Amino acid sequence: MKNTAEILRQVHVFSGLTNEELEGLLEIVLLRPYRKGMFIFMEGEPGDALYFVQKGRIKLTKTLADGREHILHFVGENQIFAEVLMFDDGPFPATAEVMADSTVGIVRNKDLETFLKGHPDITLKILKIMSRRLRKAQMQIRDLALKDTFGRLVSTLIKLSKEHGKMTPNGIMVELSLSQQELANMIGASRETVSRSLNDLKKSNVLDFTRQHFIIKDMEKLEGWLD
Repeated sequence: MKNTAEILRQVHVFSGLTNEELEGLLEIVLLRPYRKGMFIFMEGEPGDALYFVQKGRIKLTKTLADGREHILHFVGENQIFAEVLMFDDGPFPATAEVMADSTVGIVRNKDLETFLKGHPDITLKILKIMSRRLRKAQMQIRDLALKDTFGRLVSTLIKLSKEHGKMTPNGIMVELSLSQQELANMIGASRETVSRSLNDLKKSNVLDFTRQHFIIKDMEKLEGWLD
């Protein structure tokens, strides 16, 4: 079983730390278990920490003006989230919900700020992660504005496969327990429309799906739908 220092080394932003530096980080990290369906924090609550997933998966969402949920992205093992609050002492900009039994690391901002003064390279890594997420958010906005529902669904499936997929003999498998309603929430569509589109992709032998995962059987053909 991994000790806590080894767990921290697996987190991308901490991977370059020496054993001595990891020991220093251990003093300010709290590992906390969460059960599936629990909320780590809610949008609008005061934010004061950086989080990372040691085990499990987290869903980050925002509530739209009409009360609907919009899924921003999923956070997998060894990834950080709520990093924006390091530079902005405001409320949480999203809600974090646990998708599967998880262990989450928590580092209070005031403790992390002190630690980062001696490790500016970690600050740079975090800024790069924020930059990538901003780019993804801009792409989501572009897709919502310029693509039809089917195009948004295809684009989202491709993005999820790149972020969470693994190659299998049958194709690229994405082990995300996503309902059709959650997919609809990601692309701003109705569940009925998403259901029809998924069935069309399945009939075309491009995609196979269950409640626990989906498999992209023909990525080239799927990407062709975007042309």
